[in-house]
Amino acid sequence: MGDGLPMEKIKNLSVRKTILLYLSISLFASFLLSASVVGAASRIQEQVWWKYVNQDEFFKAASGEYGAEGNIPYYLTDVPRPNALDMSGTDHFVSEFCDFLQTYTVLILSIFASFVSVFLFYKHKLEKPIEELNQASKRIAGDDLDFHITYDTQDEMGRLCREFERMRSQLAQNNQKLWRMVEEERALKAAIAHDIRSPLSVLKGYQEMLTDYLPDGTIDMEKAMEMLMESRKQIDRMDTFVEDMRKMSSLKQRAVKSRPITAEELEKDIRAELVILQEKENRQVRLDVEGMMQAFYGDKEIILEVAENLLSNALRHAQKQVEVKVCVTWQELRILVQDDGAGFLEDAETVTKAFHQQNVKDSLKHAGMGMYISRLYCEKHGGKLLLENKETGGAVVTAVFCRIA
Repeated sequence: MGDGLPMEKIKNLSVRKTILLYLSISLFASFLLSASVVGAASRIQEQVWWKYVNQDEFFKAASGEYGAEGNIPYYLTDVPRPNALDMSGTDHFVSEFCDFLQTYTVLILSIFASFVSVFLFYKHKLEKPIEELNQASKRIAGDDLDFHITYDTQDEMGRLCREFERMRSQLAQNNQKLWRMVEEERALKAAIAHDIRSPLSVLKGYQEMLTDYLPDGTIDMEKAMEMLMESRKQIDRMDTFVEDMRKMSSLKQRAVKSRPITAEELEKDIRAELVILQEKENRQVRLDVEGMMQAFYGDKEIILEVAENLLSNALRHAQKQVEVKVCVTWQELRILVQDDGAGFLEDAETVTKAFHQQNVKDSLKHAGMGMYISRLYCEKHGGKLLLENKETGGAVVTAVFCRIA
């Protein structure tokens, strides 16, 4: 623990402080080593020179028996340098080499220590993050975003790696969104082809029958009128589908307009819609509205459209009765719609997809866009769409809208 803490501090030092630390330590070490080498070279050189010194004369001079003028003693502290001609070739080489070491050791070791410090600095401080960033850039260039940059320190390289990881993560999210958009577009095209082809096939069949049998009277007028009525239903179906497509294309461009909405006002508007929907589906609907005196600020058109979609869906699947509860507060508005039908047979994500239909018969009545549009509108209004099944049977859908300033 005690050894790890200083190393951790050094690891998290800035790049500038780290290189200064490495250079200071290496230069200090080179000066100590230079002093040792110079001292050793000086001692070796004196040992070589000592071979060629008249020791008696040297000791007499060292003891002060001789002076420059014969009466002034001088004291020798160093071994005198012999003449180069007096030394052997080996001793001369050793002496000259010791001179070289004494003159250039500090310079050579300082340069060497600087190179070593730079190498160690790169090895310990830069090599790993640079390698990780290099590999990451290659993988990103190859459209591979399934990786993570693990280098994590508090220095500049650590911050750079974290920013690169954030960029990779954002690219991965954008890539996933792009793929989802491609898949949704593919599903949309398939659904459009399916939903347009089916009514067109029916219309084509009725047209061929009427063309073949109506002129020669082999088909009675009642049967012909029945075919025409069925054809009208298919045309209405395509008209509904086209309208849903129009809504879908304008969902993201549609701006949310905030205005005050009271519980009384909302109850009046929902009851007006219930009159039409009840008559069409022949089901009973019970409406209960709770609200405070303060108004809720939101987009009334979006809220009513979601309410209409949820009511239409509930009435279509209910056996006898549908219950609607609306709760209006200053901060939030909730519309809960529950029926006594079979409930949801699939999960919420599947049910709220575009063109989802619970059974084949549904495709003859609607395009499967109501729950999808409702979910998008709730999210656009800052809320969410909640789906669940009652324990006693039937589906419960809650649309949550948050206050828009």
